[in-house]
Amino acid sequence: MRACPWALASERRRFGYRRLGFLLAREGAVLNHKKLRRLYRLEKLQVRRRGGRKRALGTHAPLMRAAVPNHRWSLDFISDALSDARRFRVLCVVDDCTRENLALVADTSLSGQRAARAIAAERSHPEAVVNDNGTELTSMAILAWAQKHGVAWKYLAPGKSQQNAYVKSFNGKLRDECLNEMLFTSLRHAQVVLAAWRQDCNEVRPHSSLGGRTPSSIRLPPCSLASRPLRAGCAGGLRPFLTQAARDGLEARGRDIETELDRTEKHRHGRRGDEPGLHL
Repeated sequence: MRACPWALASERRRFGYRRLGFLLAREGAVLNHKKLRRLYRLEKLQVRRRGGRKRALGTHAPLMRAAVPNHRWSLDFISDALSDARRFRVLCVVDDCTRENLALVADTSLSGQRAARAIAAERSHPEAVVNDNGTELTSMAILAWAQKHGVAWKYLAPGKSQQNAYVKSFNGKLRDECLNEMLFTSLRHAQVVLAAWRQDCNEVRPHSSLGGRTPSSIRLPPCSLASRPLRAGCAGGLRPFLTQAARDGLEARGRDIETELDRTEKHRHGRRGDEPGLHL
């Protein structure tokens, strides 16, 4: 019995015992949450909290929940760095009703037009979009797009980031479970990993706000494949964090990097051999 939570926790290192309980229930394992917590502590699987500075608590109005899908989307940006210290940003788009991640656009520079194209690439236009006062989201390009498609463009009040709570919560999960767990060697590497994590988040990862269900099961009808439970077994039904296509892409990228390094090394040794005084 101990091997089952341990196997899941080894694949989902940032999941607590409650979220692991959702996965076990989806796999058909009947386990009381108190017993699961005892096993979780005996195996020393507790998730280590990452430290952060204390922030002052302020008053804020409750955020009304979206009633139907595509009623309100939330937008925000999150930043990270590659292994060579180059910075890049990620545009995150979340449906406030289903918690579905609609887009993860990673690049070193994201303009208002790029943000508009990322939004327009989705299934249909929302009734409203909640976002902060960033320069990318206050440009004429994004405002013209919102006016053309009849989208209510709502900005946050200054210093009231809790008004965009849904995407802020998503950003925390993205950083904790993906960005902080990976070392990106290139922008393409980051884009491949983010695409795999987005699919995993929408189709596999249980969401506590949805009662342990996935965003795809909320959005799609019950007869669809994405809304069906995973097959029985301990961890056999749990899909890996990176799909096979993503793994193949990373392996191909790694081979390209090794080839480039070998070519650079041969070129450097060749130039060194041509210098006078180095011939034997």
